[in-house]
Amino acid sequence: MLPVIGLLAGLLAACSSNESTYQTTGHVFGTTVAVTIYGGSQQRADLLSAQVLAEFDRLHHKYHAWEPSMLTGLNDAIARGEPFVADAEMVSLLKSATQLSVRSGELFNPTIGHLIRLWGFQSSAIEAQQPDEAEIRRWVAAHPSLTNLRYKGNTISSVNRAVMIDLGGYAKGYALDRAAAILREGHVKAALINIGGNVLAIGRPGNHAWQVGIRDPRSSGTLTSVALNDNEAIGTSGDYERYFMKDGKRRPHIIDPRTGYPIDLVASVTIITSGGSAPGLRSDGNSKPLFITGAAGWEAMAGQLGLKEVLLVDSQRQVYLTPAMRQRIESSRK
Repeated sequence: MLPVIGLLAGLLAACSSNESTYQTTGHVFGTTVAVTIYGGSQQRADLLSAQVLAEFDRLHHKYHAWEPSMLTGLNDAIARGEPFVADAEMVSLLKSATQLSVRSGELFNPTIGHLIRLWGFQSSAIEAQQPDEAEIRRWVAAHPSLTNLRYKGNTISSVNRAVMIDLGGYAKGYALDRAAAILREGHVKAALINIGGNVLAIGRPGNHAWQVGIRDPRSSGTLTSVALNDNEAIGTSGDYERYFMKDGKRRPHIIDPRTGYPIDLVASVTIITSGGSAPGLRSDGNSKPLFITGAAGWEAMAGQLGLKEVLLVDSQRQVYLTPAMRQRIESSRK
C-alpha cells in the first residue's frame, strides 16, 4: 500500500503548485513507515522526519509485545501477581484502550496476548500453528480484560493473572498522533504519515486534499482511493500481512476473544476517523471489532462505536460500504 500512497500524494502535490514534496521511509513496528512532507526545504523535512522516526523507534521499544520492553515488564509482573510501576504515558494509553474495549463489548481486547502467542503471532517469523484446543479453551475461559487492571497513580496491577497485553492493534494509531504533534509543532504546511497503511493527514498539499489508496486485500493493487483532509486518519485491519495458511484456511493475526480462533470470514476493514485530539488512535483500534463481527454484524458495531465511514471486504471479496464512505469515494473521483 505504501508505494501507492506515496505516488498519489507526490503527483497531486506536483500538479498543484511549485512546492516540493519530501518523503522519508523506515521500518518500525514490524512494517514500513513513511513521512511525506509538503513544502519547505529538504533540510527542514529531513530534520522533522528524523524526529518522527526517532519517536516511532521509542514507542516500538516501549510497547513491544515479546521483546524486553516496559510492556513485557508489566505483563511479567501481572503473571507473578505483583504491581508494576509504569509511567503516565502508559497509564493514559491503557485507560483509553479500556474505554474502547468496553464500548466494543470487549471484542477489542488487547489482553489476549496468551492466545496471540499460542497461535504464533508474537514472532517476527510467522509459521503455521495448530494449538491444542484445551489450551485455547483455557485462555478463553480465563476472561482476561483491560477492566481487570487497577491503577494507583502510575502503578498498575491486575486482579486476573491471565491478562497479557499486546498493543499491536492500538500503539500504531497512538504513534500516528504523536507524529502529527511533532510535525504540527514544526509548522509543516502539509504532511502525510503512514504506518503500514494506517495513515494520518495534516493540511493540504496545494489546492487539493491528500489522495490515499485503499488496498485490495487479494492483490497488490487498490480497490479505490479517497481524499483525506486535515486531521483525518484512515486505518485498515486486514488478513493479508500477518497470517498463515493451514488446511486450506487462512489464519490471520486478528483473534476473536470469544472463541480463541483467528477470524477467517473477513479480508479487510477500512475506516476513516475525523477531528478530535486522537484520530490516529481511533483509526487503529476501532477497525478490529468490525473485523471480528464481520459481514453479519459490522453495521451494528459501527453504530455502537460511532463510525460513519467504513468499507468491509469479506473473504469472498464481497464489498460492503456505509453511505458516508460511498459518498467520500464518489466525491474523491470528481
